[in-house]
Amino acid sequence: MRIAGPKDFQAHFGVSDETIERLKIYEGLLRQWQKKINLVAPSTLDEVWHRHFADSAQLLALAPQGAKTWLDLGSGAGFPGLVLAIMRAGEVPESEFGSHTLMESDTRKAAFLGEIARKASVPVDIVAKRIELSSTQGRYKSVDVVTARALAPLDRLIGLAKPFFGSHTVGLFPKGRDVVQEIEAAEQNWCFTCKLADSLTESQARIAVVSDPKVKSEG
Repeated sequence: MRIAGPKDFQAHFGVSDETIERLKIYEGLLRQWQKKINLVAPSTLDEVWHRHFADSAQLLALAPQGAKTWLDLGSGAGFPGLVLAIMRAGEVPESEFGSHTLMESDTRKAAFLGEIARKASVPVDIVAKRIELSSTQGRYKSVDVVTARALAPLDRLIGLAKPFFGSHTVGLFPKGRDVVQEIEAAEQNWCFTCKLADSLTESQARIAVVSDPKVKSEG
């Protein structure tokens, strides 16, 4: 799959014109803010609809049906969390939207996320605090979906995400070509279920679909 721009994105994902307009606002602000702070690799800016928007949007199909509480860790420039919120805001009834929380400790990036949310009218909760804080973890327990992209190797990522997991929670973590090695390393410290889904945007990438993580000593 190659997503060259808005038309390709809409054709592939079947989203509304409203969703496309929100993503266009996102693209414009990303280009503006990129001049001030490093949000994405400069080489990917001209491929934003493929490398960032489509790469994020593909996670929606892997989420449990009816998932309402979404938490994105280390959101950065908003991938995948803010894109998923935009997708759902335009495609599901307001009564089914639930909540989307974006955690990003870098205050400049959090400000960027806030501007996107305001300009694109997307209801998200932006938390500019570190994931490891007990006060942060205590506020967002047992969500339906946890996402993170390029935040940490799977071993550390599971440790960061575990406080937000309940028995029904699913983690959706895009990974690169070394995902099998990351899983093997994580299995030294964790018991968890992990299924791999093919990425639609990168032939050698995979999406780790993680559930039921437990510290090894917990059994």
